[in-house]
Amino acid sequence: MTGPERTRDGAPTTLSWLCHPATLLALVVLVVNDHVLKAAFPGLVTGKLSDVAGLALAPPLVAVLLTLLVPRLPARAAAPVGLVVVGAGFAVVKSSGYAAELASSAWTALAGPSLVRADWTDLLTLPALGLAWWSWTRARTRPVRHRTARLVRLLVVLPPAVLAVAATSAVHYPYALGTSTLDGLPAISVGSGFGDRSMPDKPADGQWQISEDGATTWREATDQETGWLDSHDSPRQQACAPDDSRRCYRVVTGHLRVEQSDDAGVTWQVAWEVPDARRDELARRYPAHGDARRHFSSREVVVYPHAGGGHEVLVANGRDGFLRRLSDGGWRRDGFLGRRYYDAGTPELPALPDGGRVQREIDVWLGLALVLLLGCAVTVAAGHLAIRRGGGGRWWGIAGALTILLAGLLLEASWSQVDGTGVVTVLLVVLLGVLAVAALLLVPWLGRAPGRWVGWSVGNLLLTVILAGLPMVGWLNGTPEQTWAAVALTLLATAPGLLLAVRLAKLVEQVPAWVPTQPDPPYPPYQPYPQQPVPSRPPPR
Repeated sequence: MTGPERTRDGAPTTLSWLCHPATLLALVVLVVNDHVLKAAFPGLVTGKLSDVAGLALAPPLVAVLLTLLVPRLPARAAAPVGLVVVGAGFAVVKSSGYAAELASSAWTALAGPSLVRADWTDLLTLPALGLAWWSWTRARTRPVRHRTARLVRLLVVLPPAVLAVAATSAVHYPYALGTSTLDGLPAISVGSGFGDRSMPDKPADGQWQISEDGATTWREATDQETGWLDSHDSPRQQACAPDDSRRCYRVVTGHLRVEQSDDAGVTWQVAWEVPDARRDELARRYPAHGDARRHFSSREVVVYPHAGGGHEVLVANGRDGFLRRLSDGGWRRDGFLGRRYYDAGTPELPALPDGGRVQREIDVWLGLALVLLLGCAVTVAAGHLAIRRGGGGRWWGIAGALTILLAGLLLEASWSQVDGTGVVTVLLVVLLGVLAVAALLLVPWLGRAPGRWVGWSVGNLLLTVILAGLPMVGWLNGTPEQTWAAVALTLLATAPGLLLAVRLAKLVEQVPAWVPTQPDPPYPPYQPYPQQPVPSRPPPR
């Protein structure tokens, strides 16, 4: 099927722009750079190259999507819109930390954990929009007129372009995998991953490093040294001091805990630990933390002699880096021992929680979102009961419940994958909750619900927010320590609001379930008038 397109259809021209050789080259460069070159050659050049390629590819992609959504939009209007939207959005994100946070949240929702940083130096790549404009001036004279060619280009070029722009390189986080010794020298294995299921699992999955100056500086292990270290038994969960065979150390898997024995392993006592409740709190300070029991757990331990006498201990603690016992007996969280990851997102280790009030801004926002969502849920239930009592349909309640459910799923996803999305989550949850509450309050009030019902329902919402907020405030201050316990208490605190919602429904005038209808009065049956005989005319005389 072929034929000319309508002259007002802008898609043929914008699609020609998307398929211009310069745009296709930008697409290839963006994919290769994000998924190959950045990992092999991290640095300034590969970072800016992605910005240049993205600025050349994004405007024609936006223009094509606009003309597909609005078929009568002319190409001469879609092209400037694409250029302005991409240029303005890029400038705002790279110059504002809050805008970068919003962009990170959007990219994380589309393609998994991702990080967009505000960096003024990236604005130097804005002239790459000139390349997009140049390709537009060449492509607008050769629109794709035939529908078959248009369909083929849509199927071949459009999906990779969308994926290339959305699925940027994910953020990799360092991971302490293992410890060992090589000829008495300490060795560590450091890996990286970008999501709960993509984290490495064993020391052979990482890169071995060796220190020749007592864990002060580190060098990459040679291939021969790596093979020797990989061939040793793993995991190494117990080790004894070289200067005192009765002093031993062991890690407790599933916990951030190291135990010590002074009688060659007959009895053990805790030498260092982060209690499980504090460990969960610590994990929430990391972006994309995943399963705390798996990723924040002591994995391997090694003991090596110290040059000045005594011994030192190294423990691999997963996402929390390496733990080190100095020769004087003090324990210290040493992070990743000088190895820096260009996109790790956590340049410094979060401080250990001390049991008191802690600075957890993200948890404050998430707790607030949960409390507001529960208040909205109670109000939606009250509105549904009022509508049903007033004779209305159940569809308003179903729509409100689905809106609250959507907000709850969004909140749950953000709660389990904390990555700087607290403010964004609260805004979206509040927006969905306000829409549901506004509808479920307005519909009964316009029906049979009196004004005092609306006032009591708003008061019930505030009461639920206050009651549900008490466990969240306690959780942020360390009591209860477990997140699941705080959430359970918060859900339980909505019970009074639900009971009051049932009582408030009685303020609405009830419509009887069945109202008998009055029968029509009887009428006599229709009686047609009798036919009158037509008089015959007398015969003429």
